[in-house]
Amino acid sequence: MGPGALGGGQAGGLERPRISRHKGGMNAPVRVDASLAVAATPTRDHDEENFPTASLLLAKPLRAKVMAFYRFVRVADDIGDSPDLAPEEKLRRLDAMDRALDDPGTAVPEAAAMHRAMGGAGVGVAEARLMLSAFRQDAVQHRYADWDDLVDYCRRSADPVGRMLLRLHGDGANGPANAAADALCTALQILNHLQDLVPDRKALDRIYLPESWMAIAGGEAAFFDPANGARRREVLDAALDRVEEQLDRAAILPRLLRSRRLAVQSAMTIGCGRRLLARLRRADPVLGRVALTKMDFAAALAEGLRLGPPDAPVVAARVSRTGSSFARGMAALKGGRRRALWGVYAFCRAVDDIADGAMPEAEKRRFLADWRRKLDAQDCVLSRELAWARAEYGVPLAECEAMIAGMETDSADRLRLETEADLDLYCRRVAGSVGAMSVRIFGAPEAEGFGLALGHTFQLTNILRDVDEDALRERVYIPRDLLAAAGIPDGPAQEIVAHPGFAAICERLGERARAGFAAAERDIRQYDPQALLPAAVMMWGYRRLLDRLLARGWQARGTRPRLTTGEKLRMAWMALGSGKARG
Repeated sequence: MGPGALGGGQAGGLERPRISRHKGGMNAPVRVDASLAVAATPTRDHDEENFPTASLLLAKPLRAKVMAFYRFVRVADDIGDSPDLAPEEKLRRLDAMDRALDDPGTAVPEAAAMHRAMGGAGVGVAEARLMLSAFRQDAVQHRYADWDDLVDYCRRSADPVGRMLLRLHGDGANGPANAAADALCTALQILNHLQDLVPDRKALDRIYLPESWMAIAGGEAAFFDPANGARRREVLDAALDRVEEQLDRAAILPRLLRSRRLAVQSAMTIGCGRRLLARLRRADPVLGRVALTKMDFAAALAEGLRLGPPDAPVVAARVSRTGSSFARGMAALKGGRRRALWGVYAFCRAVDDIADGAMPEAEKRRFLADWRRKLDAQDCVLSRELAWARAEYGVPLAECEAMIAGMETDSADRLRLETEADLDLYCRRVAGSVGAMSVRIFGAPEAEGFGLALGHTFQLTNILRDVDEDALRERVYIPRDLLAAAGIPDGPAQEIVAHPGFAAICERLGERARAGFAAAERDIRQYDPQALLPAAVMMWGYRRLLDRLLARGWQARGTRPRLTTGEKLRMAWMALGSGKARG
């Protein structure tokens, strides 16, 4: 679908050319007939694209139409990407190609061929014209300010390919399918941008990662510094999270299409996109090219024949890769209850990743606002699974909104809480909400008060465990009123947590958390022990973390405490109902 039928990069699949692969070598000129505005030697053919181009999965008559469209935009893309043409000359030639779209008898061979192939239906003309506007932009713009700026470019350089394919297959008026196809094309376009960061910058002086994002890693030069891998990794992962969200929006596409062939093609392309995304998470594209393998394509094809996985297994896989103690507690649940809790956890993790992501604060707030919209209008795998959990087990919408509000607090570039009441509100939002949602899924809605209190205690434990890590993000959750009472002035976060009086505050809050666990261990006996087994399992693990924190103290903190492998195995054993969650 989209890039899957035409390739996976520029123009929704007309991949960002790698100049070193031009016929004739890196410095060979791109031969362009000035009168026709056509490149005689394209940078690549359809079978050299990163994703399948005009796949054999498509019906033969339609494939010919797709190839005609491909050849037209391939030539236009070559003009926009020529290293030997001045911007003014690129614009002149692209304008000539634009005019050719309105003339079936044009002397521009690729335009004439596209008109003939489409049989006068007009399909492809509007889409090609929109793509030409992106190629014109490529001629004059080499950097992008923010994510919306980049997505707007993808809307014109990539999304029209998917729209054209839907029109060819009779789904041009299918609104949900168009939205899903747009998401797929945008996702694959950005994947190729990330894959080709170095060649794009070296050969074309273009970078399709926003400047404001690279600034998080110290600016453009620092971002591309091979030795700056850790900071670059944070920015890349934040960008890949945004791509994954687009692929999640695209996931429903195969099931919306009339054509079985196009449905299989789209599912295969989504699978290829997910596999390339996973490879980019594991490897650094600045240090070397990251690409799909033949095995990736074979696995994606097998998955595509089944039209891709349903939403629930996608979310389950997302949860399992986190390895969190919360996920271990979920092992105590079965069937629909486990699926529902997975949906809640995946939602919480998604918004938390936004708040913690290496991106500008304004971007975080936009993405969280988008999640508020998703609560009412589900448009992706995670939002649909969360909606299913809400409908099936009465998970309150207000608790989902509370979680987002807490993440909006975390999104601040410089976070300070004024009072203990503010700390309590923050804990209520980001952890109490999870407790209130979870007890309903466990089957014990009457235990909402218990869930709220336990969530608060969990979050207080997290804050005390992560004081140094949070300080690196310029976050201080210990309220200003407590700091002021201890004579600790406001200032840089790392200076606050290094103050001699800081440890005593943490010790007092640690005792408060200890009392919270004691109350939870007492109160849980009022409820069905089997229903609240997941809570008991998580409480067992968190209590051990707190005990280690209290034993260690906060004077010389060092490495933050973690559960041992044996303790994790014990939690898994308890989740199966094979061990008691105490002691």
